[in-house]
Parts: sequence; C-alpha cells; structure tokens
Amino acid sequence: MPATNRLTALSVRHAKDPGYYTDGRGLVLQVSAVGTKSWIFRYRFGSKRHEMGLGSCEFVSLSRARELEQDCRQLLSEGRNPLVERRQARATQIVARARQMTFDQCAAAYLKAHSSSWRNPKHAAQWSSTLATYATPVIGALPVDAIDTELVVKVLAPIWTTKTETATRLRGRIESVLDWATVSKFRHGDNPARWRGHLDFLLANPNKVAPVKNHPALPWLHMSAFMADLRRKEGVSARALEFTILTAARSGETRGAGWGEVNLPQRLWTVPAARMKAGREHRVPLSDAAIALLRGLPGRDGLLFPGQKSQPLSDMSLSAVLRRMGRPDITVHGFRSTFRDWSAGGARECLSARGL
Repeated sequence: MPATNRLTALSVRHAKDPGYYTDGRGLVLQVSAVGTKSWIFRYRFGSKRHEMGLGSCEFVSLSRARELEQDCRQLLSEGRNPLVERRQARATQIVARARQMTFDQCAAAYLKAHSSSWRNPKHAAQWSSTLATYATPVIGALPVDAIDTELVVKVLAPIWTTKTETATRLRGRIESVLDWATVSKFRHGDNPARWRGHLDFLLANPNKVAPVKNHPALPWLHMSAFMADLRRKEGVSARALEFTILTAARSGETRGAGWGEVNLPQRLWTVPAARMKAGREHRVPLSDAAIALLRGLPGRDGLLFPGQKSQPLSDMSLSAVLRRMGRPDITVHGFRSTFRDWSAGGARECLSARGL
C-alpha cells in the first residue's frame, strides 16, 4: 500500500522549488513557477485520470486538505465522480442565488405586476412610499425567505399605537408582498404578516387602539342654508362641489366625469366601472337641481368640470372651496354621510311633520 501522510505542516511551509509533492492517496501539493502553492487530488474514474483542485495553501491547511481528500474518496466509493459532483453543487448554488430576492425586490416586482390595474396612480405611490418609509429600513435588504414574525412585528410595533391607520395598511401591504413571493417560489411557509390567528395575538386590536373616525359632516338640517351660500360662489370648483353634493358622489367621480357619461334627456349620469371604487358601473339619477346645474355649464364635450389646460381638477380643489367659505369643520367626503343621515332619518321626519 502506498505510504500516506508523507507531508508535514513544516515541509509544506518550506517547500519552495516548483513541482509536485505527494502526501499519499492522491493528495498532492503543487508549487508553481512563481512560488504559489495549492492542493490537487489525483484520481481515476472509470478509464480516465482526473486532477481536481482543492484550494490554495493560503486558505486550506494540510489537515483540511486531507479531509477534502477523504470526502472525495467517499464519493468514489459510492461510484460518484468528485469533479461532477462539485460542478453540480456549484450550479445548484448559482441557481439558488439567482432565485433569492430581497423584500424590496419582491415589493418592486409586486407593484410592477399590480399597479397597472389600480385606477388611481396615487394608490401606487402610497404603496411604494409606505413600504420605503417603514419596511425598507428593517427588512428591505433581507432575503424574502428570511422574513419571520419577529421581523414583521419589528416593522409594525413602533407605529402601531401612534400611526395605527398607517400601520394597519402597512401590515396588509407586507402580507401581499410576502404572498406574492410565496406564489413565485421565493419563500415558503405561512405568511408571517397575516393578521387573523397570528399577529392578532401579538398586536393590539387596531379598532380599539384608534377607533375609525368618520369624515366631519354637515347636519342635513343645515344643508339648505349651505347650498344657498355655495350657489353664490363662482368658479368651476364650486360647481363641481355642488354637483358632488347633489349626486352624493365621491370627489374623484365628479372630477373625472365627462359629458359622454351624461344623458340629459334621460336625466342619468352613468359612471363607468373603471372609475368606480367598487369596480362596477354606477347609474346616478339626476335631480332637477343637478340637471339645471349641468345645463348652465359651458360646452358639451370633454370634462364636466375641467381644470387648467382641460385637465381634471386636483383632489384639493373642492376642499379649497370649503375653506374659502369658512367651513374647515366639514369635508367633501362628509357630504355622503350627510346624504345617508337624510335618507335614513331626515326623510321620515319630513313625512311625519306633514302628517304622512
């Protein structure tokens, strides 16, 4: 049997002349012409001879080189080629690294896949801003598969009681990104950002931390005086606010309304599904006051209430009308609440007062 362990740590350190120095069982120290030293494993597989590098002596000691040689011998005893096995292992690692994505990369991919279906560009901007502000500093650079419950709580806890509404939206957005990553096979297992049966045991109920507040609304009994004051105001924004109130519409629905959606003879305004929050077409009957308002508008094409350069009014233009009227105590959206209050109780009171 060939002698083994011929080399010593001292002999390896002092080897200077270029050439090959055998340790035994195929392990060889190679000294190059420029003096660099490395380990080689020589073996036969089938009918062919092979040489396999085991690393530089600068990083691989003699004892470690012998361990690597033993590993190779074990593979040979199992009928496996050490060189082929190493190439396959490296290929697997390359694929794994290529598939590994950070949370921020997954968030960007999720936004790219879904933002085109969101009607309001502002929504996509809010998504990106919220994640960048609160999630990125904590988990943004981490592999998405490494994100666990502890890390999600670390993101949410600092703002859970101080910015509860933002925190709850952030939690939902993190959950969506992690769901996307799971379906895309960049992570596995349960979603650590899920609420029911998971985070609800670790974080306070957001409805109890910060009860939802309704938009400030004008009592319906004050509407008559308010509308009289509003009709004295001039400008496109004032008319848009008046139309919003008369139709109980959302501000965005009014600002994006076009003449092609209005049928004056049928007294009907049809808001297409693409512009509705619920994604369904909405048909709004027009009252006498709404018809009179529309008939008083200039033009019969484009937007009902065009802003500068025939673009839609900004989302603050209607609120600005309220400020100019000295009514910072109410909001545009609050008029929908006023309408509901009138529908639920106001109409009944009017009928009762008339003995009906």
